[in-house]
Amino acid sequence: MQRKTFTRTLIGLTACAVLPLAVQAQAIKLTLGHGAAPGNPRHEASVKFADVLKAKTAGRIEVQVAPSAQLGDDAAMMTALRTGALDMSANSQGAVANTVAEYNAYGMPFLFSTPAAAFKLLDGPLGKELADRSLEKGMVLLGTWDNGIRHMTNSKRPINKVEDMKGLKMRVPPDATLVDIMKSLGAESQQVKFAELYVALQQGVVDGQENPLMNIHASKLYEVQKHLALTSHQFQMTPLLMSKRTWDKLSDADKKAVQEAAVEATALQRKLSQEADDKLLADLKAKGVQVTTPDQAAFAKATAEVTDKWMASNIGTYVKKVVAAARAK
Repeated sequence: MQRKTFTRTLIGLTACAVLPLAVQAQAIKLTLGHGAAPGNPRHEASVKFADVLKAKTAGRIEVQVAPSAQLGDDAAMMTALRTGALDMSANSQGAVANTVAEYNAYGMPFLFSTPAAAFKLLDGPLGKELADRSLEKGMVLLGTWDNGIRHMTNSKRPINKVEDMKGLKMRVPPDATLVDIMKSLGAESQQVKFAELYVALQQGVVDGQENPLMNIHASKLYEVQKHLALTSHQFQMTPLLMSKRTWDKLSDADKKAVQEAAVEATALQRKLSQEADDKLLADLKAKGVQVTTPDQAAFAKATAEVTDKWMASNIGTYVKKVVAAARAK
């Protein structure tokens, strides 16, 4: 009798020991949403992330990538991310800044001449501080991708000087820093969802817009915008975020695999973005887009008040640190 009891106990203990391994071995399906079109470095890096993570987990973790705002615009994806309804998003800086205000610090006008200059800060202690703020809002920052140096297009006239901006109806994303920049330049900012931007430009709802060249090209905005001004008025990142609710469900081994996949995807995305601009500019010119290079010093002077405003805001301490570090480089 004692022997039978011992055997049953041993079997029970063995089952308990094996169960966690079985649970860990279960397949995991994640969804990564973003608003860019296929062909954009954001999408290519998202696919890379999915492929690397699948390989690192022997096919156990699969990531479905949903591009072109299939899951809603950036604001909707942010809400879904925080509630756990969406696992991951490669989102826009402005939409994330509406939840974590410190992201606005990187949108100060004419702060970064190259994305590389911004990443020197984002890959260091200031980026860690940003990740800490993100975690407090229910999001794990896995990487900061390159959403490019931003330029302006419109259908009305060439932009050579600040005065040429006056009265233009310019679409901006839901980004408070860009609203401030447009106001300081005398333009009228209007918010239009990126997925609806082509039609809004085509129908004249807005006169122009601003975006990095990769977004202008991938979404074929050149078909409805014939004037491109290389203003370089702002750098923006693309934060790669995971819902903390999803993150907390992962084992330590899976978290490590996610982080390693994010590192590889981030390196690819930044590389693709860096390589894109020269080729895209030549192609845009070939498609008949008229390109001007405005006086950046005059534009920087006109928008200096935007930085002053944000330095005096409730995130002013962080903004000052970012601005000081950027100007020291």
